[in-house]
Amino acid sequence: MRADSYHLAEAAGKLRGDYSKAGAEFVITQNWAAYSPAEHALYRRLHQRQSLLVPRYACRQYLDSLARLGDVEAIPRFEEISARLRRSTRWELVAVPGLIPDDVFFRHLANRRLPVTDWLHKPEEADYIVEPDVFHDFFGHVPLLFEPVYADYLQEYGLGGLKALELDALGILARLYWYTIEFGLVVERSGLRAYGTGLLSSKGELAYCVESQSPRRMHFDLLRIMRTEYRIDRFQDSYFVIDSFEQLLRETRPDFTPLYARLARLPGYAPDADVGDDALFQGVTET
Repeated sequence: MRADSYHLAEAAGKLRGDYSKAGAEFVITQNWAAYSPAEHALYRRLHQRQSLLVPRYACRQYLDSLARLGDVEAIPRFEEISARLRRSTRWELVAVPGLIPDDVFFRHLANRRLPVTDWLHKPEEADYIVEPDVFHDFFGHVPLLFEPVYADYLQEYGLGGLKALELDALGILARLYWYTIEFGLVVERSGLRAYGTGLLSSKGELAYCVESQSPRRMHFDLLRIMRTEYRIDRFQDSYFVIDSFEQLLRETRPDFTPLYARLARLPGYAPDADVGDDALFQGVTET
């Protein structure tokens, strides 16, 4: 997420989706019957394409949960998946028309509700899209919601987001979302693996984040992450690597208020900044 992305898009007249039917908390009803055969076919092709890539590059927990979801022949019905999530980790999916205000987004996460965009991007659009669609949200986010520790982390992030809004620190906290939930890496016995949604749903960056010699890959460091800016229009210059979801939850549960005060006095880092910390995991880490 980007801080205030909804209002920026609204001001520019670039909101996609039908907001006229959005109810409280911007929730809409997924009109599954309205999807065209072409949209179902496109979703199926995207799912098949990424399913061929993720076994090599995705983390174990993601692959296990993706397998549990089974074969996909069409755009998923959110309520069917919500029923399974409620039994597993007490999460559910809510359909939204696209980008939503930050406070609404955080309230959903804090209450274990994942907002999922209900529309699918067009075939001619670039693989790297700035605004998430149903494929990005579902293929990237949903499988890991069956992983209890990760599911708890996402809720904690929502709670932290509400507090960051009160402290005018959302721009700082958004970097944590970007470098973990969207573009996070984890090291496993077999090597580096992706768990970030933006990676798992991308044709190009999924391989790049693990195999390319270009980006910097650094151990998870909360202060470093919150000082590091990011780009939304290209592959990432830097990635941060966790040892486990337990580590991610443990290191982000404390109150960030003192950290925000400290960061307010420190300059930010460019996405590709070399500030003397070790760049680890340069390129492929396995044969």
